[in-house]
Amino acid sequence: MAGGRPGAPDLQYKDYYAVLGVPKTASQTEIKKAFRKLARQHHPDAKPGDKLSEQRFKEVNEANEVLSAPDKRKKYDALGADWQAYERSGAAGPGGGRAGSGDPFGPGGPFAGYARSGARSGGSGQTRYEFRTSGGGGEGFSDFFEMFFGADGPARQPGPTARSAAPAPAARTVHEATAEISLDEAYHGTTRLVEVDGKRLEITIPPGADTGTRVRLSGRGPGGDDLVVVVKQMPDARFVRRGADLDRDLPLTLEEALLGAEVHVETLKGRVSLKIPAGTQSGRTFRLTGRGMPRFKATGHGDLFVKAKVVLPSALSEEAVAAATALFRLVDQPSPR
Repeated sequence: MAGGRPGAPDLQYKDYYAVLGVPKTASQTEIKKAFRKLARQHHPDAKPGDKLSEQRFKEVNEANEVLSAPDKRKKYDALGADWQAYERSGAAGPGGGRAGSGDPFGPGGPFAGYARSGARSGGSGQTRYEFRTSGGGGEGFSDFFEMFFGADGPARQPGPTARSAAPAPAARTVHEATAEISLDEAYHGTTRLVEVDGKRLEITIPPGADTGTRVRLSGRGPGGDDLVVVVKQMPDARFVRRGADLDRDLPLTLEEALLGAEVHVETLKGRVSLKIPAGTQSGRTFRLTGRGMPRFKATGHGDLFVKAKVVLPSALSEEAVAAATALFRLVDQPSPR
């Protein structure tokens, strides 16, 4: 290499746009995206011992250092092949080294704040990069990638700047209260009055709330803390709740079950008619779609499941017993056991 310190990028003019595979009109976002992709692809830890990939990794970092800095990119675009001579003539840093040398681990480099160790091991000529914060705390390569390349979200810049972030504000204390509601109130929604620090607050409980539903009032608790009202739905004599679905029994007479009928069924939304087929057995379940509970903070309702429960007549007269006996002689019913 002509001039410069050991490890500095080659001073020969290079088309940095071509190195990153982006047009000259590329935005900073496009440059950053291209750099991250190529850095992952050619990182020495991803391809140990691959000298060509290692050289490519250095070129990618060098191109990113120039194109990601608006002032350097402006000089590069304006001066072309002469831009590095301009840099050498007036931009020497302390100790004789040129500022912005292209070392990805140096000041201003994309890996600033990380140390590079094991420059050459034995006679293999292989460069080994170990990512550690400049403060001395060891971090694995996967931690570094997650921090720098932002696999699941916006990238956090590595190095000392990440350690100097302002501390998160202290979490508020959460005070809890319980609100008991009926099944009908859970179906239609309701309100409750809660007394806090001598003040009565009205809270709204949305339709579909169930036992364990939490209604938060931010900043409405004692001393400006948060207040959470926990819902407790009381048992109902008519229905059994299963999330958004409801179960209930439907008593039927022997005549209705045996001969069939049209009966009325009470739901939380009102009365509906249900056709009972002839020969309905006790325990048969009918499904009434959309007649269950409203889905909490969602559209639609659950279903109502109605179970037939045949109620037999009792205290039969002698005449009724004779009639029933005659009926059963006519009915060909095999033993159910």
